[in-house]
Amino acid sequence: MSNLNKIPVTILTGFLGAGKTTLIRSLIVNNKSKRLAVIINEFGDLGVDGEIIKECSDDSCPVENILELANGCICCTVADDFVPTMKLLLEGKYVPDHILIETSGLALPKPLLKAFEWPEIRSRLTVDSVLAVVDAEAVQNGTFAPKTSSELAKIQEETFVEHETPLSEVFEDQINCADVVLLTKPDLVADLKSVKKTIQDELQRSLPILEVENGNIDQRLILGLNAQAETELDKRKSHHDGFDDHEHDDFETFSVQMGPLANVEQFTNNLQKLIYENEVLRVKGFLNVRGKPLRLLVQAVGTRLSVNFTNIDPGITSVGNLVVIAEKSKVNINGFTQKLKSD
Repeated sequence: MSNLNKIPVTILTGFLGAGKTTLIRSLIVNNKSKRLAVIINEFGDLGVDGEIIKECSDDSCPVENILELANGCICCTVADDFVPTMKLLLEGKYVPDHILIETSGLALPKPLLKAFEWPEIRSRLTVDSVLAVVDAEAVQNGTFAPKTSSELAKIQEETFVEHETPLSEVFEDQINCADVVLLTKPDLVADLKSVKKTIQDELQRSLPILEVENGNIDQRLILGLNAQAETELDKRKSHHDGFDDHEHDDFETFSVQMGPLANVEQFTNNLQKLIYENEVLRVKGFLNVRGKPLRLLVQAVGTRLSVNFTNIDPGITSVGNLVVIAEKSKVNINGFTQKLKSD
């Protein structure tokens, strides 16, 4: 089958909370000409992003074409989850014209690219592009900087070896596998030029860096690029090149189940404090509030925390659930859980 007859696939990579889900929602809402399918990969066991995207499903992107993979990072579960899911999609009722894949915030995109060599899918699919979604404010704040502490700097000085942090490794792997870098939340930083330079300095090759605000961007700039990324693996450098597999041992994900909240403000203040104390990377989930018919959608990216009532129904009854993701060395799971439930 020629490349022209293959279904194009866009892979959206990017760190936790960078804005991948917001971008996909915008692509679905503004799509007028193609039948889309979406695969959402969650690092935790609660499909928050999937529920948010399903809310905007329509005839061009039916709910049957929105599939979730919640058994870990897609880069680690290619054989068990990804390939069977793609086959299911290709054999389904609504065969798509274009597929969007939202990887988890901790996923490395290069192992996923390699999956397109599998016989079951390589004759029918091609990677139209890899889009790296980058949070401008996180870059400005040094979240992904290799040198994040005096202790790390001391180790590097003594050993003359540049030790990457877990966050910087993930960040560099994601942007260096990309065809386009999408810079989100540009309104939250004062010096975009400096942020773009920081990203460009970490790139192994020159890439376009486009600004995206609230998920809005001309689709012609990011869809239909025909990059055939699966054929250019050698140009997309990774810290894990030469290894057969990899783990996410530096990160911890856990769920906190909670009954209905009595006081939203008190809960929010308590959660904000715990996020700060444990340097939490991401929190998301749905909770119930006493006397309120709507669910409370809770989302945090670093210290940015938002809570709002939503009519999205994730099927939760009397018990709410939050997924928390943090660096393993910085979070006390039992202490976090106990303190969050104490109020």
